[in-house]
Amino acid sequence: MIQLTNLSKSFGGQTLFRDINLKVARNQKIGFVGRNGSGKSTLFKIVLGEESHDSGDVSIPKNYRLGTLKQHLVFTEPTVREECSLVLPEDEQWNFYKIEKILFGLGFTAEDLEKDPMGFSGGYQIRINLAKLLATEPNMLLLDEPTNYLDILSLRWLRTFIREFDGEVILITHDRDFMDSVTTHTMGIQRKGLRLVQGDSHKYYATLEMEDETYEKTKANQDKKRKELEEFIARNKARASTAALAQSKVKELEKMDEMADLESDTNLSFKFNYQDTPAKVIFRAEELGFGYNPDEPLFQGLTFALEKGKRLAIIGKNGKGKSTLLNYIAGELPHQQGELNFHPSTAFAHFGQTNIERLNVKSTIIDEISSVSKDIGIAEVRNICGRMMFSGELGDKKIEVLSGGERSRVMLGKIIGTPANLLFLDEPTNHLDMQSIDALADAIDAFEGSLIMVTHSEMLLRKLADALIIFHKGGAEYFDGTYDEFLEKIGWEEEEGSKPKKKKPKINHKERKKLRKAVMQERNEERKPYTKEIKFCEEKIEEMEVALAAKNGELEKASNSGDNSAIMELSHEVGLIQQEVDALFERLEVATEKDDEIVARYELKLEEIDA
Repeated sequence: MIQLTNLSKSFGGQTLFRDINLKVARNQKIGFVGRNGSGKSTLFKIVLGEESHDSGDVSIPKNYRLGTLKQHLVFTEPTVREECSLVLPEDEQWNFYKIEKILFGLGFTAEDLEKDPMGFSGGYQIRINLAKLLATEPNMLLLDEPTNYLDILSLRWLRTFIREFDGEVILITHDRDFMDSVTTHTMGIQRKGLRLVQGDSHKYYATLEMEDETYEKTKANQDKKRKELEEFIARNKARASTAALAQSKVKELEKMDEMADLESDTNLSFKFNYQDTPAKVIFRAEELGFGYNPDEPLFQGLTFALEKGKRLAIIGKNGKGKSTLLNYIAGELPHQQGELNFHPSTAFAHFGQTNIERLNVKSTIIDEISSVSKDIGIAEVRNICGRMMFSGELGDKKIEVLSGGERSRVMLGKIIGTPANLLFLDEPTNHLDMQSIDALADAIDAFEGSLIMVTHSEMLLRKLADALIIFHKGGAEYFDGTYDEFLEKIGWEEEEGSKPKKKKPKINHKERKKLRKAVMQERNEERKPYTKEIKFCEEKIEEMEVALAAKNGELEKASNSGDNSAIMELSHEVGLIQQEVDALFERLEVATEKDDEIVARYELKLEEIDA
């Protein structure tokens, strides 16, 4: 098992953690929590040998192997089998049985092994990376935000995998529900130290709260005692009859340790601005349909009514049209099929990725939040800025110098300031830490109006949703019930049978093989321009994000030194790079959607051949 002893790490004069200790026991599965920037990912890199530490020791037993799941999905080989075989040592390069056994265990069939890794959904691409990881036979998995960008089905599969993994796991994720469902212990970086508690994250935070309460009571008693001693010394040190006693009290005071005030983290605070409405039904949707390609609609024939106070969640796999439906209802896309009839008093606020891109990069945070309503005063604007952790002069920062997470907070601030009785929220928990997600969920729960939300979080679904639109079975279906009722009555068709298929299909018809090969060649030829575009965009985005991080570092130094000329120049450069990154993400999204469409279309052809 790994052991950390008196480990310390600082960056640029700022201490991330100091003299931390940890000993991981066999089969422990540890959830790793802490605020953004507290040092969680840095600690992982130190354990993996990718980052140096200032002092202390990292002890890893001989032949104890660490494995980490790569978030970037980069595949270089034409088939799944060959891609996974890359990780085998030289003397095992042809040990395909080892690779096949792992892949079958992860739900792949023999036929899948000959397919292009790029042809699989995001969830299955994560499994390919997991197969490569497991082939190295790790004793411990270090998983840093493995839930990022996974759809709800992939999250459900990953949960089962982690639970059944025979070894140790340390997991970083902001998805509290996911973490608590797979871990045996929770640890966190708190006030530069590391604390490990047996149990879930709720037990961890309850333990910290109890310890803080005990500390505060002890400090209050000690402060009272110190004050009494100081007052006694002041009264009696000048009088000869009591001078000796006063001196003894001085010695008693000197021996007392002074207890410091506890540092507290700043939290986001949400309260949506409800605008009253007499409507019993906010809007009615009749036979809605939309598709970027008119011949291949993402959804059609969708009919439902949204009553006042109703909370509707849109769920399903990535790339199926969830955000498109939300934007279509919100009037962000041109009308195609069906009718939307809103009550005249309906007022909505919309949080989505496209809205974030519309922030004026030349405006300040205060300007952007002020723009939501002519009735909102500067005091209220400042109040909202403070709740979004932009208090004081931070509210005067320009949008162009903010990170993606900070821009999300600005957009949330605009939503909070907008009088509304209907909220449109597209993955609102992106970029938020665990405490902020909890605060957001509570605020949505307290909102008197209606809600339409796109999310992959089963915690949010269970807490908030009382109706669903499910993208599955080739379309979108309205379900008037909770998420658990959906699982019980309908369920995900991909999970039917619950256990992955391990049985190899019979391959004994030459004609079928010939037909399949021809279809796959045709498919790969059609996909070429899009896979090339995807690879280019991903590599360029990675390159530009490195450049952006470097420029932001320079900008921070210039800000600290008060070099206004450099600040202006670097802010301009940061803005230009960010615009290029945003444009690349748009290109990547378009290419990915086109590629997914091609894969889905040819998958149907292959299924027909196999039928």
